[in-house]
Amino acid sequence: MDLEMRHLRAIRTIAEAGSLTRAAAVLGLAQPALSAQLKRIESTLGGRLFERGRYGVRTTALGDFVLDRARILLPAVSQLQQEAVRLTQEGGRPHAFRLGGTHGPLLGGVVDRLAAAHPEMQVTTRISWSEREIAASVAGGRLNFALIGTCGESTPPEPDRLVWRQFAADPVFILLSEEHPLAGQPEVNLADLANEAWADVPGDGCFWECFTAACTRAGFRPSRVYETDTASCVYLAQVGRAVGLCRATLPTPPGLVTKALTGTPLMWRHLIGWDPYGFAAQVAPDVVAHAHAAHTEAAARSESYTAWLATHGTDASGPAPGALPEPSLPCGRSLP
Repeated sequence: MDLEMRHLRAIRTIAEAGSLTRAAAVLGLAQPALSAQLKRIESTLGGRLFERGRYGVRTTALGDFVLDRARILLPAVSQLQQEAVRLTQEGGRPHAFRLGGTHGPLLGGVVDRLAAAHPEMQVTTRISWSEREIAASVAGGRLNFALIGTCGESTPPEPDRLVWRQFAADPVFILLSEEHPLAGQPEVNLADLANEAWADVPGDGCFWECFTAACTRAGFRPSRVYETDTASCVYLAQVGRAVGLCRATLPTPPGLVTKALTGTPLMWRHLIGWDPYGFAAQVAPDVVAHAHAAHTEAAARSESYTAWLATHGTDASGPAPGALPEPSLPCGRSLP
């Protein structure tokens, strides 16, 4: 008997279910049929895969080996099938740009540029607070590209399944009411905000931990944070309830100012990710170039960021797009 993918699925299901009876129910087979199939598989592989006991089954050393390989092969074959179907349906080339991103103006800029440059192709978006969810959707073939941000030198999600390119890097700014006592300063020392409440949008990375660490270095710990949507962050800053944390490229809402933090304690990296074996790889250089251009335009529209760049002599785009390093800490969180 030749080993087939269905046999690997059966082995995985038995191990996950913990018994032949439960595994048979999951697979839609009669228990005797699954038992007979397992005996044929074990005969083909040359040894027992499971030890049977009164409380269920337990993998043997050979079973652990086969199970480890099955957990690699089954997702790979599933992805191959998805890509093959998509290749047939799309004639070998993407017919749409399917973008996933967190809330922010850069995604709109990328959509605008792609729609103008490729009027024959549809541009769709999916928004989520979770960078991990977006990256998983790209890895699973439901999206072509992930447009996300990470703080510092942290590793983006799905590093083993997606290619990531950095197209810009900015300092993290703060959002203050025009009536705030520090609103007239060119830059604000983080220590001078020790008694403030803070507003930030949610995310599943470690940005807040990084910010808390920066506050600790400045001699305090943030006592209160309002984690909410972008519009609410803006409102809380407008009424003086909180200081907002934002991207340097954020368009300044009425009644507010954006300010840099002295010493640039936090940096925000803008990344695009895609499946290197999918169709997105064909058009990825074009998408990265449009994202870079959209960021450059957004930076130029921000008076505070333009002033900061003139003072610090820093290229707003950061390092040229290319392969990212392999930092050790996963991190990601959305900023307004």
